[in-house]
Amino acid sequence: MKIFLFVICVLPVSFLAQKPSERISSLRVTVDLLNKKKMAISEDQNIHYQSISPRMAGIYSALLPGLGQYYNKKYWKIPIVLGGIGVGIGIMLWNQKNYLRYYRAFQAELNGQKHEFSSIPGVSKEALGRIQDQYKRQRDYSIAVTSLVYLLNIMDAVVDAHLYDQKHDPDLTVRPTVLSDIGSNIGKAGLAVSYKF
Repeated sequence: MKIFLFVICVLPVSFLAQKPSERISSLRVTVDLLNKKKMAISEDQNIHYQSISPRMAGIYSALLPGLGQYYNKKYWKIPIVLGGIGVGIGIMLWNQKNYLRYYRAFQAELNGQKHEFSSIPGVSKEALGRIQDQYKRQRDYSIAVTSLVYLLNIMDAVVDAHLYDQKHDPDLTVRPTVLSDIGSNIGKAGLAVSYKF
C-alpha cells in the first residue's frame, strides 16, 4: 500500500518537473504508440475482411446449400435455405410418386388390364390422364421452385460476402428512429440511414 501511495505521489511530481518540451515529446511518443496500435488493429480487420471472398461463398453454396451462409457467418440463414430446398424436394418426390401411380394405372386402363383403381366406379382413362397430368405439372413446378431457391441461396451468399465490409463500416449506420409528421405531433417509427464521408 505504501508503494502504491508513493507511486501516485511521485509520478505527477516527476511529470511536472519535466520541461515543457520533454512533456510534449513524451505525449508525442504516447500518441505515436496509440496510432501504431490503432493501425495494427485496422490492418487486422482488413485482413479479416479480405478473407471473406464472394467467389468462395458462391462455390460453397453451389456445392452444398447453406455452406456459403456458414462461410459468411450468417448461421441463422442456414435453416431457412435447407428448409426451403428440403420442402421443395419433398413436394417434388411426393408428386413424382403419385404421377407414377396414375401413369401405371392409365397405361393399364389403355391396355384393358387391372390396376389399383379398377375397383373404383367411374374411373375412366380420361380421369386417370387428367390426374396424371396434374401431378406431372405440380412435380415440374416444384422442381422449378426448388431450383430457384437453390439459385437464390448462391446469390445470397455472394451478395452477402460482397457487402461484408459495408456491414462493419462505422461510417455507415442504419438505426431505428422516430419521424415527426409536419403539422402533427404524432411520431412514426422509421429507419435513419447515415453515411459519413
